[in-house]
Amino acid sequence: MLSTANPCGRRSLPLTFWINPFPYKTNALGFPIVSDAHPVILGPVMAKWFLRLGAVITGGLALSDLYVATHVDPNDVAFVRIVRAVATTAVISFDYMTSLKRTEYGTEEYETVKSQVHRRSAERLLNLCCANRGTFIKVGQHLGGLDYLLPEEYTSTLKILHSKAPQSNLQDIQQVVEEDLGKGIHELFVSFEETPLGAASWAQVHKAVLHDGSTVAVKVQHPKVRDQCTQDIILMEVPKIHWELSTSRVLTMEFMEGGQVNDREYMKKNGIDVNEISRNLGKLYSEMIFVNGFVHCDPHPGNVLVRKSTQTNKAEIVLLDHGLYQNLTEEFRLDYCHLWHSLIRTDMKGIEMYSKRLGAGDLYPLFACMLTARSWASITKGIDQMPVSKTEDMEIRVNAVKYLPRINELLNKVPRQMLLLLKTNDLLRGIETSLQTRASATYFINMSRCCVRALSRYERYKCKSWYGKLKISWAETLDLWQINMYEVLLWIKATLLGSWIAGILGYDHPLQ
Repeated sequence: MLSTANPCGRRSLPLTFWINPFPYKTNALGFPIVSDAHPVILGPVMAKWFLRLGAVITGGLALSDLYVATHVDPNDVAFVRIVRAVATTAVISFDYMTSLKRTEYGTEEYETVKSQVHRRSAERLLNLCCANRGTFIKVGQHLGGLDYLLPEEYTSTLKILHSKAPQSNLQDIQQVVEEDLGKGIHELFVSFEETPLGAASWAQVHKAVLHDGSTVAVKVQHPKVRDQCTQDIILMEVPKIHWELSTSRVLTMEFMEGGQVNDREYMKKNGIDVNEISRNLGKLYSEMIFVNGFVHCDPHPGNVLVRKSTQTNKAEIVLLDHGLYQNLTEEFRLDYCHLWHSLIRTDMKGIEMYSKRLGAGDLYPLFACMLTARSWASITKGIDQMPVSKTEDMEIRVNAVKYLPRINELLNKVPRQMLLLLKTNDLLRGIETSLQTRASATYFINMSRCCVRALSRYERYKCKSWYGKLKISWAETLDLWQINMYEVLLWIKATLLGSWIAGILGYDHPLQ
């Protein structure tokens, strides 16, 4: 069951890091090798990576802040925010270059020092996000969700931004409420908790009680967001919103209990099946993307709660923050469906054609890798042949940093709809990694089913003959049967029997 609420939101772009699919000398997994003696490593190259990473963050986010007007508070001045970002990037780069240079690569000391530099750099990025707020916090939230790609030191440090971003004080919150609703907090509510339940990039949530006894969650936009953001906040018409107590900056809605979707301990404590949540979240987003073409594009863990229904005792997904939706055009949605259908069938001509139709141009191999989080070698062999292994996962992490210029080039070519879907894919894949369900490929499987259904429905609609519609339905049934068989195969491989068979055949065991 899906419960919704509609806090204020803001658009943001994905910062996606992937692997190289181009025809350099590669290893068995299709990843590039720098020399016969040493594969690509994170030694001195790490400094260059963070210089590039900093450039992407600084360039993209600083440009987004150029419109900020000058106010008394220096944090509202674009120049101050840009200088702060550049300085942070320089300090991080210098730390990597000097710290790693003093130790020998491959030693235990090197790994210890590298981890320490990771931690220091992550804390510097966290401080930068908290100081600059706004878009910087959005990017920090995104980075904190990339468990499958970034070092643990980064994701664990930046995860705090999912629900504990910098807060506005109660006086500022009271000012926004009075300006928008015409009355003070204590006139509108019987009680209003001073400490927010959570704070995000553009607003924070307070628990309150109405005069009729209803417990509500009141989401109030940070006072300076309106000055730093020129876009309009669009409220979705969703159930259980108290419209008489809601404006463009204040949203009063039903209070929803639950734990964050990446909190395995909460699920274990409350008897919630992690695999069921992963499956249902995949189904939910696959329906949005492939079937309906109306997509919630900000599913970081702070925006997705899980809970056990007191009435049905079934697990529920509570989707929060509806400020960032994307309406996919019919042409885009069908091209995206065709692309995934080609990826499922290992149809290389289809992959090239539909990637180019979606704006990837000659970078279509990189584009395919970004969508699937697999190497080009895995795609050409068939991504249904073997789920991502620990070895391939590590290779992705190690090699992702090498190709930021090409990734940036690709992101500048594809339409905005594609940028938001890439961001959404990143966040969902990060949730799967946190829940340790990525090896089951639940999101990929659900995407496959939905794109087959969506394409078949469209083809039946266009077809005029009864016989043609029958052929389309038969092909749809066959495709869905193949997907079901693939899911069963993955389940077998995840069991002890699968581990024993994989050991005999010499394969890596899937990720756990």
